[in-house]
Amino acid sequence: MRFGLVGYGLWGRHHARAIAQAPGATLRAIACRSAETAASARRDFPDAAVHLDYRALLASGDVDVVDVVVPNDLHAEIGVAALEAGKDVLLEKPLAPTLAECDRLIAAARRTGRLLSIGHELRLSRQWGALKTLIDAGDLGDVRSVVMTLFRFPYRPGAGGWRHEPTRIGSWPLEELVHHFDLLVWYLARWGEPLAVSAVGHAPGGDVALTETLACTLRFPGGRYALVTFTLGGFEYHVTAEVVGSEGAARTWWSGTLDRSRQAVFELKVRRRGATAVEVVPVPASGELFELEEELRQTVTAFARRRPLVSAEEARKAVAVCLALERSLREGREVLLVVSGGA
Repeated sequence: MRFGLVGYGLWGRHHARAIAQAPGATLRAIACRSAETAASARRDFPDAAVHLDYRALLASGDVDVVDVVVPNDLHAEIGVAALEAGKDVLLEKPLAPTLAECDRLIAAARRTGRLLSIGHELRLSRQWGALKTLIDAGDLGDVRSVVMTLFRFPYRPGAGGWRHEPTRIGSWPLEELVHHFDLLVWYLARWGEPLAVSAVGHAPGGDVALTETLACTLRFPGGRYALVTFTLGGFEYHVTAEVVGSEGAARTWWSGTLDRSRQAVFELKVRRRGATAVEVVPVPASGELFELEEELRQTVTAFARRRPLVSAEEARKAVAVCLALERSLREGREVLLVVSGGA
């Protein structure tokens, strides 16, 4: 399967290596935003064609799948162009910063008949995905609550400072918590979609898009709820999840110096239905780089079978939650949710 990569920043380079390592995949072309990154791409992947305009990559007949790893404000523009060029697309999360752009992407995939898969790679994790397996197997009984916390270092600016510009990133909660909300909606899917979100937070400059710390409650049917806390004012990268059901509970955590560390420490414990002892569930490897590599391996297989790993319709739900959270922060009240819909 011939891949073209659009974006060769820090995360794009990890995508390039993951493509090169994926069985059945080959990296044929890379589109870069600057002469400097283009020089790096040519040095790192001398057999790949390197372009300074993504349109030249899309015009190539030597590419089957386009992997889009660019700032959030460019997702709809490049994703739609790739679909209309007849390419299948793997698009980094979030789907897009607005629901209108999400719907534009969904409509383009339907119109062209091409595949559009969104990079929510935590679903593929042997750690975070294991919680879904426990829940769906009934090992915890009727899930009552999920609590997730994220304590991390401040955002790096990114190429051209895009992560510090609300018009480009959308918001800091959207950039980070879209992963957590995707997991929560996925975990609790059997009981229905979330009903409402309420949040409090602190944005030093007064711009909700640049909220540094927050706590939010997501209400689900039947009195179920999820609580999420988030801070960019911490250090290193630490995330936890606790799931409590009527007949069992699970707790997992991950800690690393950086979010992309391969030398992190992590653990998953569960008390299953009918058991009194706590069980440590083996997790051989966990972290964004491992999960990215798994995502590319599975993308090759899934696209060959003509299906996405995570559909745009599913990814839209997490964006809807993030946008409602921002509204709750602005208005100081609970905001009702309708997460499905669109094109």
